[in-house]
Amino acid sequence: PQAGDGTGSRTAPDRPPADRSASPARAAATLGVEAVDHEKPGALVVGVHVPGPGYAAGLVRGDVLLAFGDDRVDSAADLARAVARARPGTEVTVTVRHRSGGYQQLTAVPGVVT
Repeated sequence: PQAGDGTGSRTAPDRPPADRSASPARAAATLGVEAVDHEKPGALVVGVHVPGPGYAAGLVRGDVLLAFGDDRVDSAADLARAVARARPGTEVTVTVRHRSGGYQQLTAVPGVVT
């Protein structure tokens, strides 16, 4: 067989790096909420896990997340990216618009995804 023709001339290409990347370099963060896109900028909270970091921060169903730390949140995907970059156990200021129309800054402490 010739090298690279897929007949087994090379053993486990790229396996060690893939295995190493699977090791927990850093725990993933979670806010413990479920959010969807909102008709205006922001991520609409449709579910809050109890207990959980979002619940502990005071987030409730119907809140619209507008910022997570220094990250502006225009969509549920923006929120997911911002939370993924967060460090579990580190306080983050979250800006929300409540269903009543009022704005508030809350302090959340993202947890570890288990």
